[in-house]
Amino acid sequence: MFGTVREQIDTIFQRDPAARSVLEIVLCYSGFHAVLFHRLAHSLHLAGLPLAARVVSQLSRFLTGVDIHPGATIGDRFFIDHGMGVVIGETAEIGDDVLIYQGVTLGGTGKERGKRHPTIGDHVVIGAGAKVLGSIRVGDHVRIGAGSVVVRPVPAHSTVVGVPGRVVRRRGVEPDLDHGTLPDPEGQEIADLRRRLADLEQQVQALLREELRR
Repeated sequence: MFGTVREQIDTIFQRDPAARSVLEIVLCYSGFHAVLFHRLAHSLHLAGLPLAARVVSQLSRFLTGVDIHPGATIGDRFFIDHGMGVVIGETAEIGDDVLIYQGVTLGGTGKERGKRHPTIGDHVVIGAGAKVLGSIRVGDHVRIGAGSVVVRPVPAHSTVVGVPGRVVRRRGVEPDLDHGTLPDPEGQEIADLRRRLADLEQQVQALLREELRR
């Protein structure tokens, strides 16, 4: 247990430049508390004590604002930044070195049974307010932009933005955390349409001038 706590603290120091001391993390970081509560709840779940596991997860939800089902599987060095409003469903699977921000949902799309929540690969970053829904896989080294809604599988080394989420970039390096530099596909499409409209207007004007000369 001590090793788990130490690893979680080290992860926060690496991920969050605002972290100043171990005491601050232990006392003030709701994401830190939520992950430790989940480790306990998941252990109880695996031990065949589902009610005790749910009690622990509900206590965690009350104290931290993070709702993680005890059945969810979470890898090492998982960090929830700020935490409030995060929801992780029962059959969600999360890999190692994953970072998620406030308001993220890893949820289902209906009342189907069995595997109904996402599988998240390693080294994934999920921006604030993003929703990843259904039994889909998000590959390794993926970056999901804030506010995106992802309902289809995402290949590794990709950047996804928009509603619904679309792959706008693929590359072979680990994603950084600068969400302000994410592409804007809707804005790009509008800009393209404006350029095409301007070209069409110029062509129409040219045709009108030619007709007048005749």
